[in-house]
Order: sequence, then structure tokens, then C-alpha cells
Amino acid sequence: MKAPGTLLLSRTDVERLLTPDLCIAAVEDAFKQYAEGTMPPPGILGMHAEEGSFHVKAGFLTTDRPYFAAKLNANFPRNGAKHALPTIQGAVILCDAARGTPLAIMDSIAITALRTAAASAVAAKHFAPEQCETALICGCGGQAAAQLRALFRTRRPQRVLAYDRDRAKAMAFSKAMGAESGMPIEPATDLSAAAAESRIIITCTTAQRYFITREMIRPGTFIAAVGADNENKQEIDPRLLAESTVVTDLTEQACLIGDLHHAISAGTMTREAVHAELGEVIAGHKPGRQRADQTIVFDSTGTGLQDVAAAIAVYRRAVEEQAGSSFVLSARAA
Repeated sequence: MKAPGTLLLSRTDVERLLTPDLCIAAVEDAFKQYAEGTMPPPGILGMHAEEGSFHVKAGFLTTDRPYFAAKLNANFPRNGAKHALPTIQGAVILCDAARGTPLAIMDSIAITALRTAAASAVAAKHFAPEQCETALICGCGGQAAAQLRALFRTRRPQRVLAYDRDRAKAMAFSKAMGAESGMPIEPATDLSAAAAESRIIITCTTAQRYFITREMIRPGTFIAAVGADNENKQEIDPRLLAESTVVTDLTEQACLIGDLHHAISAGTMTREAVHAELGEVIAGHKPGRQRADQTIVFDSTGTGLQDVAAAIAVYRRAVEEQAGSSFVLSARAA
């Protein structure tokens, strides 16, 4: 498969090319490869600005050939209210890791949402109860729809509750996703009651203080904690983590920037108390859910491994369908 020059792929291109099923398969395979030791650990760099933050996540992955991708994302939570701009903005550059050639530059908004949701869906496949009457999603921003679309590929709750501090957002999200999915989706006003009623909980907020507490959760619940992707963010009570089976996307990274980071700082957990990384369970090195009453928290910090997997999937489909526009980034050396 060969594309002329470097492909430029817009957000519209990425959203069309990267289906939830394609992204879930790509992300699951990437975690499995990593657990089997076929690639080096992905890298991360984070820096804070006055009203937001920037991070670079990068990684290698081999599919039909070796690839490298680096994603630069800006995360500015007040953008919607102040500037009518998305919270997340950025770009992914995908390279041929055998030659160093830039293959594609693509918008990162859809990549970030879909690969994050894909990891939650893969984790739900291995850790969530197979039968679930009620699921709860906390945070009805840009990530929420992708999370539900991906979850429905691996688990099918009978109803969904949607909670957001902004009641209007929860109502609008419930109406739109209910119409799209054909599933009962209801806005929740009482977070504690909604959490106690749910056996699958997804948190995808920008919270800087935990709001899911130990007392809210009944035994057997699966929680995908998505929002903590820098050291200042937190969604899950450290006491709840300490009393649950904790699985991470990457444990070293979760120790630095995830909800696990806060539990370690609070003295309720140690790194050694983590049950597994997601890839270890996919590869069969560690067990998934073992008991019906087992409460499991997936600490999802977001990795360059997911970004490169999703970017490869987008690029390969773009080449097949001749999507995007091609340009020459640098001339061939003499």
C-alpha cells in the first residue's frame, strides 16, 4: 500500500474513515502487542498554559509495516464558553518507522475521542458484567457520545443515565443519543442514586476533584475512569480505588497522571496493588473479571499506543479510498 506524498486528513475525513468497530479492533490489538513485548513503551510530554494544557503522546506500532505517530493535543476546558471552540484541538503526524517518511497529518479531535472510547469498550468487554440493566455516563461533553457508541459494541445495557453538572447538557445529550441509538437514555439529577443504580459507569469529565465516592458504588460495578489525563485532574475517590480491582492502560503513566496518582498520593494505594494493565488481560497473562461482586476500575489516562493504532487505521483506509489531499512536505535529497 503506497500513497503519494503526505496525506492531509481533516476532522471530517477522520470521522468518516475511523468507525468505532475499526478503532476498537485496532486499539485492542495494539494493547495486546504491547503486553507481548513487541514494541517499546509509548512516550508522553505535558506542559501547562494559563487556561489549559498541551501534551504530546507518541508511540511505535507494527501492522503491515512499522509506524510511528506523535499527537500534539491542546486541552482548554473553557474554550466552549469563552471562544466557541472545542476543548480538545490538535494534530497527529504518522510516519513510516522504517524510513522516517511522514505519511499523514490528521486532525486529532476524532482520533482522541474514538481511541479513548475504544479503550473503554475493550475494558468493558473484559471487566464489565455481561448483563447490565443500567449504565451511567458522567460528563456530557465531546467525549460522551463516542464513549456510548463504543460501549454499545461490547455491552448493551437496557438503559443509560446521563449526568452533567450542566443540566441542559445532560438533557440535550440524552435526547440526541436516545434518538441515534434507539435506547432509553435519561438525564440524571441525583448522581449518588444514579451511580448506585448502575453496573457500568463511565466518567469523562475535566473534574479536578473526585465526585464518584466509595459510598455510591455497589459491589460488581465496572467503572471506566477516562477524565484524568494530567496530574491535576481527578474523578474517583482514592478510597474506592483502594477497595477495587484496579486495571490501567499503562501503569507507570497512571501513577503519574491518572486517578491512581491521587490514590498513591493519598496513601490509600501503591503501584504494586494494581491488578494488571489492560494489554496483559487481552493477551491472557492476567485474568479479567473473576467474580460477580468484583468492583473493577479501569484507570484510562490515554496513550500514544492508542493514537498510533487509530492513526494507522485511518491512514490505511484513506489510501484505499483515495481520501484526503496529498502534498510534498519535503523534497527528496539529492
